[in-house]
Amino acid sequence: MEKPSNSTTLARTKSDQLAETLAAAFKSPTRSDTAPGTSDSGGTLSRKSSRRLVTGASPGRSSGGGKNNTHIRKSRSAQIKLDLEELSSGAALSRASSASLGLSFSFTGFTVPPDEIADSKPFSDDDIPEDIEAGTCKQKFQTEPTLPIYLKFTDVTYKVVIKGMTTSEERDILNGITGAVNPGEVLALMGPSGSGKTSLLNLLGGRLIQSTVGGSITYNDQPYSKFLKSRIGFVTQDDVLFPHLTVKETLTYAARLRLPKTLTKQQKEKRAIDVIYELGLERCQDTMIGGSFVRGVSGGERKRVCIGNEIIINPSLLFLDEPTSGLDSTTALRTIQTLQDIAEAGKTVVTTIHQPSSRLFHKFDKLILLGKGSLLYFGKASEAIVYFSSIGCSPLIAMNPAEFLLDLANGNLNDISVPSELEDKVQMGNSETETRNGKPPPEVVHEYLVEAYESRVADNEKKKLMNPLPLDEELKLKVSSSKRQWGASWWQQYCILFCRGIKERRHDYFSWLRITQVLSTAIILGLLWWQSDSKSTRGRQDQAGLLFFIAVFWGFFPVFTAIFTFPQERAMLSKERAADMYRLSAYFLARTTSDLPLDLILPVLFLLVVYFMAGLRLSGGPFFLSMLTVFLCIVAAQGLGLAIGATLMDLKKATTLASVTVMTFMLAGGYFVKKVPVFISWIRYMSFNYHTYKLLLKVQYQDIIPPENGIKTDSGLWEVGTLVAMIFGYRILAYLSLRRMQLHSGA
Repeated sequence: MEKPSNSTTLARTKSDQLAETLAAAFKSPTRSDTAPGTSDSGGTLSRKSSRRLVTGASPGRSSGGGKNNTHIRKSRSAQIKLDLEELSSGAALSRASSASLGLSFSFTGFTVPPDEIADSKPFSDDDIPEDIEAGTCKQKFQTEPTLPIYLKFTDVTYKVVIKGMTTSEERDILNGITGAVNPGEVLALMGPSGSGKTSLLNLLGGRLIQSTVGGSITYNDQPYSKFLKSRIGFVTQDDVLFPHLTVKETLTYAARLRLPKTLTKQQKEKRAIDVIYELGLERCQDTMIGGSFVRGVSGGERKRVCIGNEIIINPSLLFLDEPTSGLDSTTALRTIQTLQDIAEAGKTVVTTIHQPSSRLFHKFDKLILLGKGSLLYFGKASEAIVYFSSIGCSPLIAMNPAEFLLDLANGNLNDISVPSELEDKVQMGNSETETRNGKPPPEVVHEYLVEAYESRVADNEKKKLMNPLPLDEELKLKVSSSKRQWGASWWQQYCILFCRGIKERRHDYFSWLRITQVLSTAIILGLLWWQSDSKSTRGRQDQAGLLFFIAVFWGFFPVFTAIFTFPQERAMLSKERAADMYRLSAYFLARTTSDLPLDLILPVLFLLVVYFMAGLRLSGGPFFLSMLTVFLCIVAAQGLGLAIGATLMDLKKATTLASVTVMTFMLAGGYFVKKVPVFISWIRYMSFNYHTYKLLLKVQYQDIIPPENGIKTDSGLWEVGTLVAMIFGYRILAYLSLRRMQLHSGA
């Protein structure tokens, strides 16, 4: 084919052209916040766009006349930012079509008229028009503007006091950790188990506020304040979620509790749906979360729900504790990819990571490497290998950078070059430093790495932290506000938590196991006391035994159900209170009152069976009074269980104390012992079994003149008042115990 003088035909094969195009693109990557442009050295490739390697479906054009120019077109399916330069004299680019397992390119020669060169400009993410197939292009949720927060920490130390039988000692967890992370960056905290990663993350997130913490931690050059609770998202290592709620319900309740009051209920629910689609959870949005004994979503989906719980408030700071633990490599990569997208929207992301793959490692902007609580490296993640090579520690074989760094943090120099300073110690034959394989021991390696960082890098990093922030004083002072920002009023919090409590616990209350337990007990009692005679003294004595068992059964059953309430929900309460999702009073009242409707159903079924099978007084008044008496007993016993559980917060201790207490109340209930010694008679007045038993006898035998079992048949107002006092007294004790409970948030 004859070539014109002002044009050149690209006669390369498709595979060669693809390889050259990709190589040119990846030679010049820049940050996504850098404005793309043309230059002699080549075009730009944003970090975000480089991950979406799909080409356009429309032919592009390049300039002629010996000038370098770049022209990029957008396809229906995706975009790619590739600046093709050095295509002089009419280089051409035409249609690019995606094949089933790859990409194929075809090129034909053409030129661009000079008047169209002005219309050619580099492509930008901001210029994306409406997508023809997907409809109007919707802004991602994480890209909404937020308050930028620059996190700095200098010489952070943390000690814990270990108390023994006779003495106590302090143990250093962190020793002088210094670093910083800016909006738009992902900071990874790496190190072996026990190196202090989680402790440092909790300190930075404001979850550890103790006197044993030293150093300086600032947010926009301001100390931690309660205002930051509404600007910080914190994803714990353990997935703390309600197992019987669906994904949609979990995120909807979080949105209604945490989003500002200025948004309506519909707007909050819509934002929850946006987060579900943003995190790719639409397929499982109606599936229960699940737990140890309940089938639910997968581990990766559960982790994304935890992340969604935090990003739903559009946080300025996002902390994550080992978000990839227990996930396969693909799911872990997708999770870290989500974090990178969040950071690119102007958020500050800090995460601990245990042992990332090489692909995960290269997605981090900054890295902190910890070893035994000391700082071994802080800087750009891409420069970590170069730094350790400069101090004599280089990998001798090809290995994952993360594995190389973790080996160094553990003091393991296998397959790693030994620095000359340490090698001299080994060659000197010092028995204290030499090991069997000729490598220095881990303690010596650790000391060398700490000293090398302090002498070469530490001072320069501390000087960088002294540079002023690119923020005005108003933004700096905004984070220092001590006023909490609640997402809902007290009444709204109560209503939301009440509905959430009923939805979560209805599965437990109406499980076939519990229903079978109650109904089988009722049927056995009805058969044993089948149509008992209430007219004779012997028959009334038999019925008194039945009434006492009812008082004991519905006093024992609720206590051992309620003692598990707060110990089991402690992790959830600590997590949500640390994020200022609701007031403790609203949670406590909603938690205790949401059980009442559920607690009333099973006793009704129980009494419907027992009452008529046993032949008790067949009248509406006595039946409903007996029902009310049993209900008062249940609520009082439940209050005792809540108080014991909230006070001890330990299931073994709480179960032991509850067993002794219920046994004592049962023995002092007035059935086994009629005449109790004076010095111990006060116990029976504290027993809800005693007052319930007296009320049941008065309801059944109020018309009988001789007192039954020594019980006077009066109105029973004293017993009712005592049970009501127990109902409120035990719950006040439980609430005060929760107030004193030391949450990790320091709330």
